[in-house]
Amino acid sequence: MTTDIEEPNLNRNKKKEEKAREKELKKQKALEKAQLIKLKVLPPPNVTGALHIGHALTAAIQDTIIRWKRMSGYNALWVPGMDHAGIATQVVVEKKLMRERHLTRHDVGREEFLSEVLNWTKEYGGTILRQLRRLGASLDWSRECFTMDEKRSRAVTEAFVRLYEEGLIYRDIRLVNWDFVLRTAIGNMEIEEIEIDGKTLLEVPGYENPVEFGVLTLFAYPLEGGLGEIVVATSRVETIFGDTAIAIHPEDERYSHMLGKFAIHPFNGRKIPIICDADSVKQEFGTGAVKITPAHDADDFATGKRHNLEFINIFTDDGLVNGNGGPDFEGMPRFKARVAVIKALQKKGLYRGARNYGMRLPLCSRSKDVVEKMIKPQWYVNCKSMGMEALNAAMDGKLEIIPKQYTAEWRRWLESIHDWCISRQLWWGHRIPAWYVTLEDDELKKLGSYNDHWIVARDEKEALAEATKRFVGKKFEMCQDPDVLDTWFSSSLFPLSVLGWPDETDDLKAFYPTSVLETGHDILFFWVARMVMLGSKLGVDIPFRKVYLHPMIRDAHGRKMSKSLGNVIDPIEIINGISLDGLHKRLEEGNLDPKELDVAKAGQIIDFPHGISECGADALRFALISYTAQSGKINLDIQRVVGYRNWCNKLWNVVRFGMSKLGEDYVPPTTIHPENTCFSCKWILSVLNKAISKTVASLNSYEFSDAASTVYSWWQYQFCDVFIEAIKPYFAAAGDDPAFASERSSARDALWVCLETGLRLLHPFMPFVTEELWQRLPAVEEGCTRKESIMLCEYPSSVEGWTNERAEYEMDLVESTVKCIRSLRAEVLGKSTKGRLPAFAICTDEVAEMMRSHELEIKTLASLSSLNVLLSGTNEAPAGCPFETVNENLIIYLKLVQGSVDAEAEREKLKNKMAEIQKQHEKLTKIMSASGYQEKVPCRIQEDNAAKVAKLEQDLRNLKCRQW
Repeated sequence: MTTDIEEPNLNRNKKKEEKAREKELKKQKALEKAQLIKLKVLPPPNVTGALHIGHALTAAIQDTIIRWKRMSGYNALWVPGMDHAGIATQVVVEKKLMRERHLTRHDVGREEFLSEVLNWTKEYGGTILRQLRRLGASLDWSRECFTMDEKRSRAVTEAFVRLYEEGLIYRDIRLVNWDFVLRTAIGNMEIEEIEIDGKTLLEVPGYENPVEFGVLTLFAYPLEGGLGEIVVATSRVETIFGDTAIAIHPEDERYSHMLGKFAIHPFNGRKIPIICDADSVKQEFGTGAVKITPAHDADDFATGKRHNLEFINIFTDDGLVNGNGGPDFEGMPRFKARVAVIKALQKKGLYRGARNYGMRLPLCSRSKDVVEKMIKPQWYVNCKSMGMEALNAAMDGKLEIIPKQYTAEWRRWLESIHDWCISRQLWWGHRIPAWYVTLEDDELKKLGSYNDHWIVARDEKEALAEATKRFVGKKFEMCQDPDVLDTWFSSSLFPLSVLGWPDETDDLKAFYPTSVLETGHDILFFWVARMVMLGSKLGVDIPFRKVYLHPMIRDAHGRKMSKSLGNVIDPIEIINGISLDGLHKRLEEGNLDPKELDVAKAGQIIDFPHGISECGADALRFALISYTAQSGKINLDIQRVVGYRNWCNKLWNVVRFGMSKLGEDYVPPTTIHPENTCFSCKWILSVLNKAISKTVASLNSYEFSDAASTVYSWWQYQFCDVFIEAIKPYFAAAGDDPAFASERSSARDALWVCLETGLRLLHPFMPFVTEELWQRLPAVEEGCTRKESIMLCEYPSSVEGWTNERAEYEMDLVESTVKCIRSLRAEVLGKSTKGRLPAFAICTDEVAEMMRSHELEIKTLASLSSLNVLLSGTNEAPAGCPFETVNENLIIYLKLVQGSVDAEAEREKLKNKMAEIQKQHEKLTKIMSASGYQEKVPCRIQEDNAAKVAKLEQDLRNLKCRQW
């Protein structure tokens, strides 16, 4: 008796121990494969306003990956961050200051202006984070960071100092892209070039009247000693004051006699040497003689270096002609000086006319000012060695770029990389950690006059100690460089700084290098390459192993998103919906000038005449992810999002249907054995298994659109359209009907398994609706604790024993048969005819057996009253019945109710259809019988054509039989 009681207890304890060991083993395996999937909302959304639809795409893709990996047992980290966006933020706040208080930043001073910016970042930073939550981004909110916060700022300073000490950061005088409105150097990322075919008038900030571009001005330089003249052509005649040479081509015989002579500057009398330079002159351009302005043109800068020319800057930082323009032009805005110079040349008799000139005009994307090349002392990063490391990482396979075509772009950029100008003459940003020492006995007192007077240090105290040590016994004053660092410098450090670098933190040890970076292909060089360069230099390793580059979003017409066009979309406007008036109001609250505002409103009226429908976050995310198959750009159509919103409603309804069939007292199975279930259940579990495998494979290969399409197709075309309809008869029968008792039980279990597994499969793409529906499903009992959230469940993996090729083959035949019946019914009777009709199937022995065994599924899915299966060769086709060929082994006949169809009209339709097929047959036969067809046409095409002819002949035979 005692033994009988104790033995089961011992067995139970043993089973518990085994389960505990299995659980621990699973946990250990999970830890062994744990790795960081670190995805950043980066470049962190610029703290200049609300997120746009491009950020929504980034969030959707990144959150899909992070949820999938987290559910797959990985130690996944996703850190929320925002970028201070130096230029963008400063521009927005400056416009706000001017609009509200009619003041410039210089009017209020640096300290008050920075206070204004900080208030702005707090307001809009909160907006951005709220938007990310609405999008369902499952970030680790406890690690929220900002590129200007204390930890990130410390990392920026440390990086600058270390790179300087290694000789990789230096100061030099070079050409930079200068914006006169912002009064700062800008990077290539902030420049957009516009094509000009010829004479064009454009609005330029700071000028009341439009400025003329696309014109080549010709004027003469008189030669020294009255020996004649040399005519040059330029699109920027106002830069004449900076000319220090005239270049000719060594093979141009027109000017060979002038080589080594001098021209005389028409306004200041300066002698201008005539030099020979094949690299800077094209004989066919202009007059074949080129004015060289080394301080204001990139090509001329190189020429000036080669020939040791003088570099003369002619503009002030705000775009006025400086003292080098002479008393007649000093103080003039540069484009007013353009007009004045032409008039002065005409007065001197040196003007030689103008021509239309196609050109690319560089504009600042922020201020819309025409960018000027200016020679300035700036801080630079030497990128040569770091760029080579970044290049080798991709070429050696250490870094994978997806899609692969961008690897060539990576190579092109890094093989020709230039040193990186990191100085910006802004007030908002990381102040450069460099102090300039002015000695009491220095002849020149201007900041930066002596390059060896700079001290780079981590703070002022360290700088003072270094200065005292370097300038022993000398009196000096010290001030920090007023410039700030390029925003991309701090963003490039983000993979390191977000994990606590430069400290050796546990996070840094656990999560660096990270696994994958996801971003847009437009910043592959500006951000991604620089992260790899600085990461490998300062973090000892590249910051990530994979880079996934998503397409760029454009509007439905393929236009770039632009506030001035009115086609920029806030993702929340799609999630919540918004009226046309609401869209207009959002524009009015922005920084557009009145002309741009009118254009933008007109654009919104065309694109969104009724506003934007409420779609929800799930539909928006799914639509964006489904677009990612387009590798270059996405033309976003809001109606596609609306379509997925409707599909979310269908999911809701199908789960509600499933719950009604499960019943309140239903207890889900811990496991399901397909071999003991009905045919439809075997099939749905098999195709679910394949959908799982394909989805996971697509996610692993970063084919997100394919993954989304696979999940959608299973839910829509297999689960909803076929399985749900096929099992309805089991539940329609009386509850005590023994005929369907077994099928009803297995259908319930398969239904629950499909709903629960399917929701987990879909969850990374649509987190909100799947969470809500999953919570409503009954949970597995037997001691299993229900997870708090679907996102904490395991992601589905294929199950051994679920795949059933035979069931899939048979269901394919069932679906083909149903499709033919529906098509035949629609063709003969039209879509409006209701009621069930009888059908006949003429088929071979093997097919007949399958048709009989699946008679219920075919009748249910095709809405038939009966299905009579007849053997071909032994049974005659029913007289007067239209038919359709499913395959060579199966023909379906539909029996019509007398008078339900107009026989004469049907005969006419068949006659027309036969004529069209006959025409196609004759055309293809003629091509195939043409001379040289067999020798010239590839075998594959010949085979395709032969198959088409055979199909057309079969169709003709079938139609002839239908002439009833």
